[in-house]
Amino acid sequence: MKKFTAVLLLSVGALLAGCGKQEPATPAAAPAPAALTKIVVGLDDNFPPMGFRNEKNELVGFDIDMAREAAKRMGVEVEFKPIDWSAKEAELAGKRVDALWNGLTITEERKKNIDFTAPYMENHQIVVVAANSSVKTKADLAGKVVGAQDGSSAVDAVKKDEAVFASFKELKTFGDNVTALMDLSTGRLDAVVVDEVVGRYYVAKKPADYAILDENFGTEEYGVGVRKDDTELHTRLNKALADMKADGAAAVIATQWFGKDIIK
Repeated sequence: MKKFTAVLLLSVGALLAGCGKQEPATPAAAPAPAALTKIVVGLDDNFPPMGFRNEKNELVGFDIDMAREAAKRMGVEVEFKPIDWSAKEAELAGKRVDALWNGLTITEERKKNIDFTAPYMENHQIVVVAANSSVKTKADLAGKVVGAQDGSSAVDAVKKDEAVFASFKELKTFGDNVTALMDLSTGRLDAVVVDEVVGRYYVAKKPADYAILDENFGTEEYGVGVRKDDTELHTRLNKALADMKADGAAAVIATQWFGKDIIK
């Protein structure tokens, strides 16, 4: 009898132990990332011919047309959002925009915080002076007041040429290139360092007023900037740009704005 009781107690104990056992919880599946349906492009809306407002206050420009074509191929809506270009990285990191697409130069410093697409254009930082200026070379900028857009790669390019930069009387920065060129035309500046695509656009409009030096502050490449964790947008933009280059769509857009194919 005692033996039967002991067996019975052991069986009941095992049953209770089995009932109290907790199965490990199955981890909840991570939510699927939201489908990419729209991208917000941050730009400086006073940066012709890359992105600017026409006489009807509409956003137009080479990069505007490139972004629209890329978005169409990606099957997404595109919204253009003018931003303070000197705060562009903060706008991107804060997710107020999804991409920086407005003549954005690829630099090692920017690569620390931004992922770039493959370059789609090559550019130079040129020196624009008044047509009657005595400044003919970079050496002639010694003791002169030189202008550039705040937060632009022109500032970085000038500072990289340490000897020439040190010779300036002053490097003045402006909110946009248009204002800098206006100060040049009124004599408040002796020269403006600016992206070639922008400088030549303005010089072509007023060839009697401006001249471009043969020397420049270096060659650079343009790319589209996205957040480092936005791998889907980065991949899809790269593909769209490569396809646009391969089938000639990018060349057509470039020719419309620059009179020739300048796609890299």
